[in-house]
Amino acid sequence: MGGTQGNDIWGWFDPQSGDEYALVGLTNGTAFVNVTNPENPVFLGRLPTATVGATWRDIKVYQNHAYVVADGAGQHGMQVFDLTRLRGVTSAQNFAADVVYGDFGSAHNIAINEATGFAYAVETNTCGGGLHIIDIGIPISPMFAGCHATVATHDTQCVVYQGPDPDHQSHEVCISSNVNHVEVVDVTTKSAPVTLSTAVYPQLGFLHQGWLTEDHRYFLVGDETDEVSFNVPTRTHVFDLSDLDAPQYVFAYEAPTRAIDHNLYVLGNRVFEANYTSGLRVLQFGDLANEELQEIAFFDTFPASDAAEFDGAWNVYPYLPSGTLIVNDVTNGLFILSNP
Repeated sequence: MGGTQGNDIWGWFDPQSGDEYALVGLTNGTAFVNVTNPENPVFLGRLPTATVGATWRDIKVYQNHAYVVADGAGQHGMQVFDLTRLRGVTSAQNFAADVVYGDFGSAHNIAINEATGFAYAVETNTCGGGLHIIDIGIPISPMFAGCHATVATHDTQCVVYQGPDPDHQSHEVCISSNVNHVEVVDVTTKSAPVTLSTAVYPQLGFLHQGWLTEDHRYFLVGDETDEVSFNVPTRTHVFDLSDLDAPQYVFAYEAPTRAIDHNLYVLGNRVFEANYTSGLRVLQFGDLANEELQEIAFFDTFPASDAAEFDGAWNVYPYLPSGTLIVNDVTNGLFILSNP
């Protein structure tokens, strides 16, 4: 795909054609791959980086548009690309962004709440490293909407809350992974977000990224350095968010490897984890209050090692309607897998 290394990945389903696409992060840009026929993927080309190459690139999708940020790439900003331009493309080509949002330069990650049409860039050079909020209701015309300044927010998930806490029903909240704590923020009023609570867990190294269960009761999170810092196996930490004002730590699931865990996503009662050198790990949960969480499948994208090193599976996207899984490996590239 013309990149020296891989990083993030996201997916797009074309509602008009029914085609499915992998949006593959590379050090030097974003690659587009049609994966409708998973046994015969078609590389369609690349959107080059807006500035220089970067180890960290992040991609999300809203209303048939891709939003791309990069960390350590100077004044990269946020590229906006109309994905419908991929329709009918059959040979690889270079694309240009439709617009670049420039109210920040560097950003480590971006989250989008598709229910409200707001994007949340995190660990930017603005907003104290916290949430940089962007109105993307008009996808091609992003507009600054607010800040939540805090310690560096490394990743976040923002939803219209429909969980068990009656005090915050239908409020827009972000559950953020802030390096040394989980933070729950009410962002209903974009000009004045409010921190509701923070939480930690034992042997905390670098609280990296997490995802809510679909009922918004539990938050599962990974730690990027606890394996090395505390000589523990890969761990998935579980919080009970029944009370957003007072999250409760429940337990840590321990995997059969010591690989570093990176990004995880929840679909139904399954957790799809990109765990660097141990590849994709698929967990299934029952009653999390009773610690019912176990591994049911894995695919090792980096068979050379399971060491606690920053190589292997960077990210997984499990939300294509067909059930096809797409995984991006730092060294070994794009993997297209069937869902177990």
